[in-house]
Amino acid sequence: MCLFFSHSIFWVYLLRIMYVSRKLCEAPYNKTVDWAKWYIFWADERVVAKYHADSNYKVAKDGLLSKVPIVPSHVYSINDSVSAEEAANEYEFVIRQLVKTRTVSVSDTSDCPKFDLILLGMGPDGHVASLFPDQSVLDEKDEWVTFITNSPKPPPERITFTLPVINSASNVAIVVTGENKAEAVHLAIDSLGHDAPSLPARMVQPTKGKLVWFLDKPAAAQLEGSQFSK
Repeated sequence: MCLFFSHSIFWVYLLRIMYVSRKLCEAPYNKTVDWAKWYIFWADERVVAKYHADSNYKVAKDGLLSKVPIVPSHVYSINDSVSAEEAANEYEFVIRQLVKTRTVSVSDTSDCPKFDLILLGMGPDGHVASLFPDQSVLDEKDEWVTFITNSPKPPPERITFTLPVINSASNVAIVVTGENKAEAVHLAIDSLGHDAPSLPARMVQPTKGKLVWFLDKPAAAQLEGSQFSK
């Protein structure tokens, strides 16, 4: 998920989306947060109906968006009635218009949108958003949103932000839990020299922003000599 807080100084680092969704729906946040300044986007989405079990929109809608007074027109979901390619093109067009009007800020080092916070998970293979290892979309430089039709993890059709957009954010948070992701965490974070694999998660390197990893103990089990904040 991608969050943009228009002209806001309110920041929330999301440790786990469902945990934080629950907290944001409770006092005092549900009353004190200026929800009118929140703009919600998806860093990636499965090309399925909005209320399909696999829809990222449905997860966010059920867990947060239906429970807080976010302005409905500030929630930007994909068109789920067209192909993956068309959905990606339409989504990028919408974001470009928001950047053009400065509703969304623009990076001072590129023409990319500069989101306040991009929240990512990571798979056991080191993928983030819908950027999977060894796929050509990892090399995309010009498009902000692209699509895939052969995701190794179902459903196969997805849209995704490209790396230039992710790396233009002010803040990127990657949330990882579980022992089955420990090796990928090690390969993504530890200094491995020239032997480091080009995992998508390792390629998340904000140009001028901050990258923060949130790991549980099993996910962090293979890290080398790192210090942690509990």
